[in-house]
Amino acid sequence: MEELELIASMSEQEMDAALKHLEHAFQKIRAGRASTSMVQDVMVEYYGAPTPLSQVANVNVPDAMTISIQPWDKSAIGAIEKAIINSNLGFAPSNNGENIILNVPPLTEERRRELAKQAKSEAEASKIVVRNARQEGMKELRKLENVSEDLIKDQESKIQELTDKFVKMCDDHFKVKEAEIMKV
Repeated sequence: MEELELIASMSEQEMDAALKHLEHAFQKIRAGRASTSMVQDVMVEYYGAPTPLSQVANVNVPDAMTISIQPWDKSAIGAIEKAIINSNLGFAPSNNGENIILNVPPLTEERRRELAKQAKSEAEASKIVVRNARQEGMKELRKLENVSEDLIKDQESKIQELTDKFVKMCDDHFKVKEAEIMKV
């Protein structure tokens, strides 16, 4: 039955999207090492339009504790600095007229615990989305008419297997991120 397969594949797509969202959220949670992903969501007011930082400057990581931002247009350096301060990332940018340097301070034990807690809540939110996708799929299966109960039961167990798989993947991603955060 095509409808049955479609419902299962829609559920799987929603679960996969939840996992991708979790991976993106984890990229933003810093683990004590400098990374360009820490500033990827910074929007700079450039010629009157909010523009992603990566489109107005070269962002790189010269060492584990430093992010270097080199604007392509030197006149944008002030706007970039302002955008970083306003983004509440907790960095104090230093500007030497040529580029902006962000020093990533080492994490305190307390901050590591906060970040691990934040990562856990992101993982839990993703697992909720996965379970909601399962619930939605099951609801759609029950709405179908003129389909044998055996076929519906088979699809329900398939959706449950997908759910278990994606919940486990969320947990695995969290364990890796938590270890990364807590590592000194």
